Amino acid sequence: MPPEKEEEEGQGQGQVVLFRRRRKRSFRDDRGWTLLHIGARKGNLKEVKRLLNEGMDVNVSAWGSPKSKGVTPLHLAAEGGHLNVMDELLERGANIDARTKSSCGCGWTPLHAAAKERRKEAVKFLVQNGAFLPPDINDCRFNPPLHYCPGLEWAYEEMNRLRHD
Repeated sequence: MPPEKEEEEGQGQGQVVLFRRRRKRSFRDDRGWTLLHIGARKGNLKEVKRLLNEGMDVNVSAWGSPKSKGVTPLHLAAEGGHLNVMDELLERGANIDARTKSSCGCGWTPLHAAAKERRKEAVKFLVQNGAFLPPDINDCRFNPPLHYCPGLEWAYEEMNRLRHD
């Protein structure tokens, strides 16, 4: 029933707003992205905060195409280098080590997404906030091959710097 009909039948304005919010929270595009994914990808902090305040799950996973399966808003914010959005998502409980779902079984984390796009500040931010890195950069159980993720060296440099400071 369209929202206008609900109002005409005496359901009240508050219920119409609730109906619209539920519809927004359940929206997904062809990649399986929610409005929170889209806001995080664009670096739209105001929209991300609004959606989280309305009750969207900070760790919602995309379920669309094979490349999108398991992608969280934090993956997309990291990929775009949006530090303010990344900080907000982590403050709200985002899983810093969330893994995508891949056919090889070794999904990518937000750190990998940032490193792939060579977002040095995002890589540094994630490492400083406790993103997991195995001791060996070539550990294929946790890391993609370096030719897929050329910025991963920065993460190891930052990790080593933090250990020595």
